[in-house]
Amino acid sequence: MIAIEHLTKVFNVGTVNAVTALRDLSLHLADGEFVTVVGSNGAGKSSLLNSIAGVYAIEHGRIVIDGHDVTTWAEHQRARFIGRVFQNPSDGTAAAMSIEQNLVLAHTRGQALRLTPGVTRGRRARFRHALATLGMGLENRLQTPVNLLSGGQRQALTLLMATLARPRVLLLDEHTAALDPGAAAHIIADFRGTKFCNNLG
Repeated sequence: MIAIEHLTKVFNVGTVNAVTALRDLSLHLADGEFVTVVGSNGAGKSSLLNSIAGVYAIEHGRIVIDGHDVTTWAEHQRARFIGRVFQNPSDGTAAAMSIEQNLVLAHTRGQALRLTPGVTRGRRARFRHALATLGMGLENRLQTPVNLLSGGQRQALTLLMATLARPRVLLLDEHTAALDPGAAAHIIADFRGTKFCNNLG
């Protein structure tokens, strides 16, 4: 389902400051498999995720997702296959936009752009139902700007957003590192309970 073959990523190519973050890395994962990448700071964990997501262009290698060679695809082109949650809860949301507006962006990620209403009655009802599964009361705050949420609420929202479009690949970059222990435990429990993956049936 995802195949990474001989991936190499070098920063500052051709300069005295050149740094090889990833060297000849290969990884094959079947549908439904889960892998954890462990390493110290600077080991290349985030560089790997950014290369898969299309944030970074790679110097050598091949990336295939769900049978599609996405090696030369831009980040927005890969978005229909990939959901992502960042370590910092602020990175996965648009702070000045409301909860429901953020959810619309996530729900339509990777779709063809058309001039249509974003927040519809049907979508609002589905969003309210999905948010209720988080147990944080966010279903009653759909018009609240995301920047008014706590870190735990924002990261839970980000996890929900990452799964709305049912991506083929879900990239989690230390997704509970910025949270207090209680909020982290709540999010991990929800994720293991598949709330995030099944909420829009």
